[in-house]
Amino acid sequence: MKQLSTQILIIGAGPSGMVAAGYLKKHRVDCLVVEKNTFPRFSIGESLLPKSMGNFKEAGLLEAIKAEGFQKKYGARFINEGKVGEFDFSEKYGEGWDWTWQVPRADFDLVLANEIQRKGVEILFNTEVRNVNFYRKKSITEIVINSEERVEIKADFIIDASGNGRVLANQLKLNTSPKITGNSSIFTHIKETNRPNGKEGELITFEVLDTKTWFWYFPFSNGNSSLGFVSNNNWFGDFSSDNSTAFKEMLKKLKYYKNRFDDEPFLFEPIKMPNISRNVKKIYGEGFALTGNSAEFLDPIFSSGVAFATESGLQAAKLASLEVAGQQVNWEKDYAEYMKAGISVFSSYVKEWYTGNLQKLFFHEMPITEIKEQICAVLAGYVWDKSNPFVKNHQRIIKNIARLIDREEINV
Repeated sequence: MKQLSTQILIIGAGPSGMVAAGYLKKHRVDCLVVEKNTFPRFSIGESLLPKSMGNFKEAGLLEAIKAEGFQKKYGARFINEGKVGEFDFSEKYGEGWDWTWQVPRADFDLVLANEIQRKGVEILFNTEVRNVNFYRKKSITEIVINSEERVEIKADFIIDASGNGRVLANQLKLNTSPKITGNSSIFTHIKETNRPNGKEGELITFEVLDTKTWFWYFPFSNGNSSLGFVSNNNWFGDFSSDNSTAFKEMLKKLKYYKNRFDDEPFLFEPIKMPNISRNVKKIYGEGFALTGNSAEFLDPIFSSGVAFATESGLQAAKLASLEVAGQQVNWEKDYAEYMKAGISVFSSYVKEWYTGNLQKLFFHEMPITEIKEQICAVLAGYVWDKSNPFVKNHQRIIKNIARLIDREEINV
């Protein structure tokens, strides 16, 4: 059997794996990437957050992304029964990027992978990981390339960025109950033939149907748009078992976007993803770290997926590069606790969205500028900034202000 060796093996060529590879290459650490699919390939997670921009820059990927002309994202809009909560990232609390992109992931991921290969990192596409054997911190990974060539890869460390493939989580039985339970989604793309100019054809928008149910509209610079619904599992039982028919039935439930997409054919059969949240017992172990969706996925409502993927990919690469160089690394403090802090903030926001408390803040008629700026910073992905009260006090501040709104004691 053919054998390869590398300092750090990266499983998965999505944003998390490519940020990790970019950082490692930039710092002259030997790495090899294996990817189950061939690119371009479809993936969900099309709305980025400004926090990711610094990660792309640190990994040496930002300029390549800029050159592609993706649709710029300056904020997001939430609509419910005529009420509008609109957030402009340039008006957020604190420092940091005030814009990002919304992207067709097939194109976006291909850009990242091409740039990483241009920099000299090898990516083995159409490669399936069959088994990983650990020998303390080192490992031997058995792979199959193009369904026929069997190869062993010796590595000093593994970064598992396999996303929904969840390679190590499945093999090591690390999967556990997710923080957010009971939600499913269905989505597709359309080619908008009569897209409006300006904000209506550029701004990411979430239309709320009820406290538990919402619709997304993500317009891309190539003229296509992503449409999707998220709700509790029971809601989907009210529609046809055929995904295309069901999606058309769901579109009839919209008010703000009523009839806008009725004549647009789907570019692919709507994809339904049941029980979308994922979680693991631990995100690192001896000789490996889990990043992105291979570790945890909360919910699509605030587009946190790629933000956590790039943040965890970058942090794992930094620590792994130190470890393979022989330095002591505190994975618990500098990785697990660090990532948990940010995930915990977003978890509070997702949970309070579905209780309705956060929606009260979003759709209040007379918002206080300071509060809106602090919430906006969270929505931009700056969930590690504890100078922001809506980060530091995330476990109680939303419900406390919602109570004041109910008592009409505060104008938010």
